[in-house]
Amino acid sequence: MQTVLQQLVNGLSLGSIYALLALGYTMVYGIIKLINFAHGDIYMLGAFWGYYVINQWHFSFWPALLSAMVFCALAGVVIEYLAYRPLRNSPRIAALITAIGVSFLLENGMSYLFSSNVRNFPQAMAVKSYNFLGVKISNIQILILVVSIVLMILLQLIIRRTKMGKAMRAVSVDPDAAQLIGINIDRTISFTFALGSALAGAAGVLIGLYYNSIDPLMGMTPGIKAFVAAVLGGIGLIPGAALGGFVIGLLETATQALGFSAFKDAVVYVVLIIILLVRPAGILGKNIKEKV
Repeated sequence: MQTVLQQLVNGLSLGSIYALLALGYTMVYGIIKLINFAHGDIYMLGAFWGYYVINQWHFSFWPALLSAMVFCALAGVVIEYLAYRPLRNSPRIAALITAIGVSFLLENGMSYLFSSNVRNFPQAMAVKSYNFLGVKISNIQILILVVSIVLMILLQLIIRRTKMGKAMRAVSVDPDAAQLIGINIDRTISFTFALGSALAGAAGVLIGLYYNSIDPLMGMTPGIKAFVAAVLGGIGLIPGAALGGFVIGLLETATQALGFSAFKDAVVYVVLIIILLVRPAGILGKNIKEKV
């Protein structure tokens, strides 16, 4: 029982990171129907920004986290403006290929500028462990879970209660109609990229603190898993992305606990295939018939 509870704690901590990343994927897809494969590399940029400001400017954890969110939000807006906006009316495959190109550019650019060596992420706070019912929980795990949940709640409040959030929902339903009633499409899409990228930046700092190591290619696998999480929960649905992230995290830790660490990635994709065969729209998604 203790082992099950321990893996549950580990899975929720890891799953919250995947959930933050998956939210960025699902928001962008919901607005412009683009799978932003460079999103995982924004997460990498956030980790490197946290590494830099903690080491060079001696930031504590919270200023490093907030500044990484701001930096990644700006990076997301710049990428959208330079790479995706000119292709908005192009065939969808063109934007998809561009997203893959941006991903490779960020990965190889960071490898060239800072080398591809693994770096030890500075410990911005002392690690403490607590025992509860025989389960070992660190303050870092608690911090990751709490920060992730708070950010998800704030995201929901922004989308449901703010003027820009209403504009995002309107654009996701019908961009042309939204533009006719005076909504600035470009500003709304830029805000969506900023919001998703800020969450990815926060995830990058949190994962650096959790695993104590970062490298320029660290965003590739988590980025793909976060995309799987978004599809698993229901692409375009924010609650679905959060649910999918936690499911993927729990699956991964459960596979490792059973002694199949080498197959932890394969299990994630097998479950995705099964879910898509049973529910093509994802766990929370609804099948919508298109009229032609």
